[in-house]
Amino acid sequence: EVYFKNLSKQKQKEVMEKNVNNHKLRVCVATCNRADYSKLAPIMFGIKAEPQFFELDVVVLGSHLIDDYGNTYRMIEQDDFDIHTRLHTIVRGEDEAAMVESVGLALVKLPDVLNRLKPDIMIVHGDRFDALALATSAALMNIRILHIEGGEVSGTIDDSIRHAITKLAHYHVCCTRSAEQHLIAMCEDHDRILLAGCPSYDKLLSAKNKDYMSIIRMWLGEDVKTRDYIVALQHPVTTDIKHSLKMFELTLDALISFNKRTLILFPNVDAGSKEMVRVMRKKGIEHHPNFRAVKHVPFDQFIQLVAHAGCMIGNSSCGVREVGAFGTPVINLGTRQTGRETGENVLHVRDADTQDKILHALQLQFGKQYPCSKIYGDGNAVPRILKFLKSINLKEPLQKKFCFPPVKDNISQDIDHILETQSALAVDLGGTNLRVAIVSMKGEIVKKYTQLNPKTYEDRLELILKMCVEAASEAVNVNCRILGVGISTGGRVNPREGIVLHSTKLIQEWSSVDLRTPISDALHLPVWVDNDGNCAALAERKFGHGKGIENFVTLITGTGIGGGIIHQHELIHGSSFCAAELGHIVVSLDGPECLCGSQGCIEAYASGIALQREAKKLHDEDLLLVEGMSMKKEEVVSAAHLIQAAKLGNSKADSILRTAGTALGLGVVNILHTMNPSLVILSGVLASHYVNAVKDVINQQALSSVKTVDVVVSNLADPALLGAASLVLDYTTRRIY
Repeated sequence: EVYFKNLSKQKQKEVMEKNVNNHKLRVCVATCNRADYSKLAPIMFGIKAEPQFFELDVVVLGSHLIDDYGNTYRMIEQDDFDIHTRLHTIVRGEDEAAMVESVGLALVKLPDVLNRLKPDIMIVHGDRFDALALATSAALMNIRILHIEGGEVSGTIDDSIRHAITKLAHYHVCCTRSAEQHLIAMCEDHDRILLAGCPSYDKLLSAKNKDYMSIIRMWLGEDVKTRDYIVALQHPVTTDIKHSLKMFELTLDALISFNKRTLILFPNVDAGSKEMVRVMRKKGIEHHPNFRAVKHVPFDQFIQLVAHAGCMIGNSSCGVREVGAFGTPVINLGTRQTGRETGENVLHVRDADTQDKILHALQLQFGKQYPCSKIYGDGNAVPRILKFLKSINLKEPLQKKFCFPPVKDNISQDIDHILETQSALAVDLGGTNLRVAIVSMKGEIVKKYTQLNPKTYEDRLELILKMCVEAASEAVNVNCRILGVGISTGGRVNPREGIVLHSTKLIQEWSSVDLRTPISDALHLPVWVDNDGNCAALAERKFGHGKGIENFVTLITGTGIGGGIIHQHELIHGSSFCAAELGHIVVSLDGPECLCGSQGCIEAYASGIALQREAKKLHDEDLLLVEGMSMKKEEVVSAAHLIQAAKLGNSKADSILRTAGTALGLGVVNILHTMNPSLVILSGVLASHYVNAVKDVINQQALSSVKTVDVVVSNLADPALLGAASLVLDYTTRRIY
């Protein structure tokens, strides 16, 4: 609430928002249960914090008002919201008929409330039968409806209810790109759809810093440690109650056998919940020493409990949605969440004939830690929703319009939109500079940040985190949705684990360094790490000359010599992640010493360091400078001076460059004879100086069958950053169950 009050003050000062209506927007938020309140509360706080734009009315109904389900309306009062109306709408019985009667009772009671409140817009969340009654009443009474979390796919009757509410709603706030696509496919007006993310993520992504041990002890006991307990939450599947009861019984048997402290929450009010409670009591769960059975846990505390659990098990949407923000392992049981987008932390058990399958899943998942996932939000949903609410023009016709153009046209338009907004954070860790950039799906560098690379490990990691956080915050302002972080660094890298095994001498204190974990934990984003040469090859494959080419090799000619190999469209890493160390191909047994300790490597001849070494020798002998060249006393001799001297007619400098080009050309010939690529791409600052020499050596030394290979200079302005972005843009996948 404090955050939104500060945000409100800032907006008032800047006067950046303009209300399209002449009066405050009267917003009615109706909440039916503990689950939907966790999504609606952040929006309610945001509305309350901007009284100059909104008037808030809160209506409470459904299981909020039932003692057996924790009387959860109290948490709304504790959050300091005035409840305008309480409606007792649940008909007890917990079977199919009771659900129908509950909808009917709500439809009888709601018209009087809405007549008194006369809201401009009603906010309805999700897919519960109570929400269907709310949407039906509002639609028939000509009240605009804003539906939260439409377009998603799951199991049970909830799917049908969610889509029915979508057809009644005038405006839609969805959490994922797939949900947005589903809404468009359902003929909803694209202009009335906001891809905002899940509002609960605004709270989730800042939740881990709080004092959590006292909360864990309060609910599970003094002797419980983090990552050493289970949170269980399972609801009935209304379309197959008998099977869901069997699954629940097997789950309890598996949890008893697994013998870990478990916090188990009572199921919701759906048909079948009464039978599930009977199963719990039959198994003695409420009195079992390993179990703590509770009706309700406040959302703030529930966040801490799942964030530090060893595992969560059940079929709640919370498991496949919110828990991914913490990387906590989840076991999703049965069909209730079929179709949901999930992160890699979720293991699905579709069916179970015995407890053994569930027990095995517990053994696989318990105690693991996965990368944090942002599939359902980036922590900025509420500001987007408030801005969307302010843009609603009450003078527009109330009647909904459905869009029925050919689906093909809609997809084409929306793909362009995706290409413009989906982006990656790219990090280039060089010997001198540390660079971070926001890179779009099209390869456009939207924004770039550069700092000198610190010398120590601690300072370097701290600066990476600081720059990434700054870039991620700026991404919201430039309308970019960050999918993940890609890091390009020198040295040998294990990309599977995100660990720098051995670095180059240019980057000190950078061996056996886990880059993935601290950055993923700080940003709640997936992180990929790879060698800079491999990244350059990936950049060419996605954005450069290598696009659509099955087999090609990229050679980086810069301070050192590196590269990457694409074979059958895939990057080659090798058995010990040492593939494509192309700079250390030996082209002479008695050549100059290389930084790797060997002699006669390509890098010892053709790298920037090698050219600088030869330039210094000439300069020390007064053989470098020729007419048209000058150097200041304090100026450091570099490879650029050698190249300039050669261009101005210095025969010795020219001979050194020709030798370097020949060495590089011999290395390329070896690559051609080994890999037989159809394309060789020279990248880096020295590429244009070497390309002709490399072609000449190929014509003179290569087998006739490979002489036809194309050798080109890269046209990419920043292959390191684009390659780091490619790690994310090519490999960010969302597993759909």
